[in-house]
Amino acid sequence: MLLSLTNTPRDYAWGSDSLLAELEGRIPTGAPEAEVWFGDHPGDPADVAGGGTLDQITGGTLPYLLKLLAAGRPLSIQVHPTIEQARAGWARESGLAADDPQRNYRDDNHKPELLVALSERFESLSGLRPVADTLELLGLLDDSDGVVQLRERLSGEGDALRAVIGWVLGGTAQREVDEIIAAVVAASAKTDAGEWGTTLRAIAGVAETYPGDPGVVVALLMNHVVLTRGEGVFLRAGLLHAYLSGLGVEIMAASDNVLRGGLTPKRIDVPELLAILDTTPGEVPVLRGSDDGAVTPYPVPAPDFALERVVVDGTPVTLEVTGPTMVLATAGAVAVTAADGEELALAVGTVAFAADEKAVTVSGRGEVFVAHPGR
Repeated sequence: MLLSLTNTPRDYAWGSDSLLAELEGRIPTGAPEAEVWFGDHPGDPADVAGGGTLDQITGGTLPYLLKLLAAGRPLSIQVHPTIEQARAGWARESGLAADDPQRNYRDDNHKPELLVALSERFESLSGLRPVADTLELLGLLDDSDGVVQLRERLSGEGDALRAVIGWVLGGTAQREVDEIIAAVVAASAKTDAGEWGTTLRAIAGVAETYPGDPGVVVALLMNHVVLTRGEGVFLRAGLLHAYLSGLGVEIMAASDNVLRGGLTPKRIDVPELLAILDTTPGEVPVLRGSDDGAVTPYPVPAPDFALERVVVDGTPVTLEVTGPTMVLATAGAVAVTAADGEELALAVGTVAFAADEKAVTVSGRGEVFVAHPGR
């Protein structure tokens, strides 16, 4: 049996006022529209055509959460725990109310995630840059005291990145933070910034949105990753990240565990952030689809979910699936057919849900993303 799923966009302040409306071919509401959740997470279970919500059908057992994400301004810098860290944190906070502002862990699950760009350009900060490269970037900044201190601290012994992030977010370095931000903004305006010019302009844009926020300096330590349509990025546990702008399909383990590291008015628990943060530096690989064939997989090391992009041009495409499956329409006019011949036409921005099919067939002309548990 196929079910049609929809949901109301969540109006987080960082949401875009146009990207989701443009995708769905409707007039913008005038309010920010940030995410559409297609899942059974209690925070916002999807609506089922005909009445009810998905959690009433699945019992809240779906291992993944599929979303449309539309960023009109930078999201908070954040990191997610491993499953062991989540279980320990959940148990440690068992005495706190579910809505207690001091609570870090909303459940006992991990939250690896994959984002695939739908817009022609999607900007993010993903992972920490190697220190030598960041020192090269800092060489383009002036020699204010804050910049000099940042260079010296990054050149220190031991886990310099963890120490610097603790220093920046610890609440005692605002003068230095302001000097570093001013230096970034000044350097971003220069025409001789070379290969670092795009990164400096991106960080200056973050500073414009969050003036004086220590997270701007944390952002300066991170890889600036620009995706084009159809490219993806996988974010493992412990990896600092922040989406800056663009529209994408996001899938993750069914969890709401987030530790924040800046660019937010919400609480930042610096000791807990540092406890789960993976400061191993390096580039985060961009997952690029193949032009061969209709199906593009995005293989990731997460048992909770799998995601494929399917482009149909009039020839139906059948996919074998395992477990509860979602087919999200993102372009064109498409339909989904179950093994028994049941067919469901999909409007762009809606999902067909199959609880126990072995295969689904996509027909028409357009694009869909197929989500199911990992194999």
